[in-house]
Amino acid sequence: MAEDIITTVTEGYAFDEPAVGVGALVVDDDKAVPDAKVAIPLAMFNRHGLVAGATGTGKTVTLQVLAEQLAQAGVPVFLADIKGDLSGMATNGDGGEKLLKRTAALGQDWSPQAFPVEFYALGGQGEGTPLRATMTAFGPTLLSKVLDLNDTQESSLGLIFHYADAQGLPLLDLKDLRAVVQHLISDEGKAELKALGGLSAQTAGVILRALINFADQGADRFFGEPEFNPADLLTTSPDGRGTVSILELPDLQAQPALFSTFLMWLLAELFQDLPEVGDLDKPKLVFFFDEAHLLFNGSSKAFLTAITQTVRLIRSKGVGVFFVTQTPKDVPADVLAQLGARVQHALRAFTPQDAKALKATVTTFPHSAYDLEEDLTRLGIGEAMVTVLDDKGRPTPVAWTRMYAPRSRMGPSDEATMSGLINASAMKAKYGTDIDRDSAYEILARKVAAAAAAAVPEPATTAPAPPTPQYEPIPSLDPSPKSRAAKKSKAAKQPASSPTGFLDTLAKSAATTFGREITRTLFGTAKRR
Repeated sequence: MAEDIITTVTEGYAFDEPAVGVGALVVDDDKAVPDAKVAIPLAMFNRHGLVAGATGTGKTVTLQVLAEQLAQAGVPVFLADIKGDLSGMATNGDGGEKLLKRTAALGQDWSPQAFPVEFYALGGQGEGTPLRATMTAFGPTLLSKVLDLNDTQESSLGLIFHYADAQGLPLLDLKDLRAVVQHLISDEGKAELKALGGLSAQTAGVILRALINFADQGADRFFGEPEFNPADLLTTSPDGRGTVSILELPDLQAQPALFSTFLMWLLAELFQDLPEVGDLDKPKLVFFFDEAHLLFNGSSKAFLTAITQTVRLIRSKGVGVFFVTQTPKDVPADVLAQLGARVQHALRAFTPQDAKALKATVTTFPHSAYDLEEDLTRLGIGEAMVTVLDDKGRPTPVAWTRMYAPRSRMGPSDEATMSGLINASAMKAKYGTDIDRDSAYEILARKVAAAAAAAVPEPATTAPAPPTPQYEPIPSLDPSPKSRAAKKSKAAKQPASSPTGFLDTLAKSAATTFGREITRTLFGTAKRR
């Protein structure tokens, strides 16, 4: 039986095209067969994949191995670093005796190597280059997922975005969106609220409270400018290797829905911006979506439909997506059906739920010589059952695989190395300084002031006291003292406001910032122009 498996795997993974090595076949539970190499054709990475397994079985190291070889082949890679271990890709690996013994047994030609890395931090929460999105670009669909809104509230939030888009009110950060909602439920905005149709003051109030709670959790730092352009993920180093973009997520458990949804925004933006290219010899980018279950938990039917369509169609844009999670059941069936490569690390069957998940996992594999229901529980750390699509798009034989070792460090890079790379990065220079330009918050504040000034008759001899805005900024979202001083200085230089002046300002803002009403994508994100 072992000889049959060796022959089947050797022939099944003998590709004519360039491939990314995964590991070597294991037979008789422990014997590695160096000549029976398991790999994924480079051109098949845009057919997507799944890396799954229980905690501590080696998923992170598998990501590192795949990312290294993709980068070596000139393919840019995006990784979310949940535990901080992947930063070690910027540092040469430590070749100890145990590691060299393993690589020799697998027939792996191993040498220490560091890779070109860009470090990012979501909203600047970490050491890397800040990664932000404007509220307009993020859109109502993804924001509804983050705010845990129901279908009715999601539809209402869409109307609020539609109103802001049509009126030329730039929603750059969280306080802009709150200002628009506050305006619509105010006495001055009631007529506009009624004209929207389908949006009640009560629902708008619920959305406003959700936004306030969201801001109280510190979420306002994730939205603003400069907005990150996902095209900057598609870069290579001067020596031709693909850049490994690592997004630091040190506080994942605090706001898991926000982190996972932000990753989906990146993917949706790539899908929107990239041209159709068909099947390439190698992908433009491979996107590893870690902790994928967080994306799907509690998602609406419309949201899941949008994910499914994005995954199905983005391969024609040259982008491969690998979902990383504990079991295949964490991924909806319609999405799972789009994933051509399976790297399944060990599963546990300690509870009835575990046993049910194990049975479901077995059904996702093609027929094989293995008793997968038993063998999936016997895999060692750094071992996996692998099946991929060959260079002709056919499923390869299931192979019990011992994974190769990474060439870079398995563990975090030291602080000095990371700081040096971050400070020298062109991305840091591009996105490192936040911008707070004129947007919906300021425009609506001027509208209130102008309306109040017009309503007060001018005394004959004394100048009127400056009007008090009806929309007081919420303390948790107040600009910093420095920002307030800057805005007061800017306001002092501007001519006195008037209702006509406000309308001129609004029209100019609509013309220069938007040009016309914003059009939105399947995910509700604003189309980049």
